[in-house]
Amino acid sequence: MTFSPEPLAVRFDADSFWVDLDDGRTLGVPLAWFPRLLHATPEQRAAVSLSRAGLHWDEIDEDISVAGLLAGKGDLTRPAKAAA
Repeated sequence: MTFSPEPLAVRFDADSFWVDLDDGRTLGVPLAWFPRLLHATPEQRAAVSLSRAGLHWDEIDEDISVAGLLAGKGDLTRPAKAAA
């Protein structure tokens, strides 16, 4: 059984969010991958709960797993747009 590293902290800049992991890595993720976070207020973004499984924002109903981030997956609740 494989376990993902645990998130320690989350911070935001204008275009991305950054997740510090307990194995020393920091992941940079485009906000565009997660529209609920992209359109959230700074206060809503700051209200993140961290757990071994990942990140959760109760007010905007967003859950993001560390395993998904490591796999390069964005918001899976919406169908991907077909390439032109």
